[in-house]
Amino acid sequence: MPRVKQRTEALHERGLASAMAVLAEEGVAGLTTRTVAHRARASLPAIYEVFGDKAGIVREIFFEGFRLLGEELAALPPTADALEALRHLAEAFRLFLLEHPMLADVMFSRPFADFDPTQNEGKAGAKVRKIFVQHVRNAVDAGDFDGDPTDIALVFFTLVEGLAAAENAQRLGGSKQSANRRFQLGVDTLIDGFTRGN
Repeated sequence: MPRVKQRTEALHERGLASAMAVLAEEGVAGLTTRTVAHRARASLPAIYEVFGDKAGIVREIFFEGFRLLGEELAALPPTADALEALRHLAEAFRLFLLEHPMLADVMFSRPFADFDPTQNEGKAGAKVRKIFVQHVRNAVDAGDFDGDPTDIALVFFTLVEGLAAAENAQRLGGSKQSANRRFQLGVDTLIDGFTRGN
């Protein structure tokens, strides 16, 4: 009698949730196929069948991170002032990375040698990029910014991600107050630099 296939949506969801939990609790070093299988209450062969290998697990975490980030940024309440909306976007992005430091590491730092996103996997962040571009385009349309929305959005995204990564690594200061002040300084300086008339 043929073996019943283990590849089910339920196991995929359970395996991904388990991988996310292991990453958050044990970090990059603790994320192995075996720990994911144990956490998911599944056999090692079943996890290999669903994800292929460890790189497949990391790939799913990578996509899930951008899905969660995109949902969070898309849910921001609309703000009439385009520059204020950009500040809210920067803060929401920052908070996501601070609340999920290990996930942010997978999304932006490539800590696993056996996982290197392909061009297709780079599309995972498309929704997030579109949100940044739309916010910047709103500022351009309002006459606040002068320049190409895509170029400005990429610079803005990179600055905010870099500042949040520095904060996660305790490089923005030893207190929350100093980190807040320096993060705000970076965002305000960038916004002022792109503001029309400066």
